Amino acid sequence: MNKEMIKEETISSDLFKEIINRVKTDIKTTRVRAISNVNKELILLYFRIGKVLYDNSKYGNSFIKNFSTEIRLSFPGIKGFSDRNLRRMKHFYNEYKDDSIWPQLVAKLPWSHNTLLIEKIKDKNIRKIYIDATIQNGWSRSVLETQIDTRYHERIGKSDNNFKQVLNKLDSDLINNTLKDPYIFDFISLSKEFKEKDLENAMLERIKDVLLELGKGFSFIGSQYKVSTELTDYYIDLLFYHLDLRCFIVLELKTTEFKPEYLGQIGFYVKSIDNTLKRNNDNPTIGLLLCKKKDKLSIKWSLESTNVPVGISSFELNKYLPNIDELNKLLD
Repeated sequence: MNKEMIKEETISSDLFKEIINRVKTDIKTTRVRAISNVNKELILLYFRIGKVLYDNSKYGNSFIKNFSTEIRLSFPGIKGFSDRNLRRMKHFYNEYKDDSIWPQLVAKLPWSHNTLLIEKIKDKNIRKIYIDATIQNGWSRSVLETQIDTRYHERIGKSDNNFKQVLNKLDSDLINNTLKDPYIFDFISLSKEFKEKDLENAMLERIKDVLLELGKGFSFIGSQYKVSTELTDYYIDLLFYHLDLRCFIVLELKTTEFKPEYLGQIGFYVKSIDNTLKRNNDNPTIGLLLCKKKDKLSIKWSLESTNVPVGISSFELNKYLPNIDELNKLLD
């Protein structure tokens, strides 16, 4: 009996890479879901344990101490059941026991994030802003703590802009809630008399931290990005592409108080990107002007005079480094 010969085909390297990349993505996604589910079950377990402790509050601290001892004896090596953490579970349950939605919401965050939020933010409406932002941006505990300390909830969506006047409402609201005022670059220290180039170089040295402060979706394209006309070359301080907004963002740095002429400059840069880089499926380019100080009335009148979408925010740095003269005085 003749056996049918099966001829093996040679797969192209591109097709092989495509198949492998799909499987890798599937593995990564599944791992993330698995970790997320483990965390959710743990948080809900802590919530249920918190209820037990809350319902037995009349027995005092001795109940919690004996409870901790029994759990750790029954499950040697298990972590998270110290007296202190059990009291946190009790507090955790008490915070969210009256609303069935909250336990499911906070179960999306790690336990350390939850304890930090309860400890630092008493107003649940404000707390929810940080929960949503943490879920959206994937903040670590240390980043969350920094955002709380720098009052993120008072800064987000607070830039001066003309988005409502020049964009449709959906895009306007989305972009407005992406920008902040002020931006806190507390990882940058410069002398009091710093120049725009000094600030730009410092931001480039800490570009990961800058992107973290700018927020999720910002993708760095380049600094001193050149755009050219027939006669002149122009250079944009920093150029980004926002993956969620699907648009380019031109960022200009000014180390002085806002001046009306700054708006003409950034408007020109925005239009230059629209005409050279923007593709058909991209949304209109946005300008983001960062100034050391802002004069509200000057900004209001300037924004009314342009149809280019621009947001204007201030920025704050870490404590200034002393210059040479100041250092000499300190040494003296």
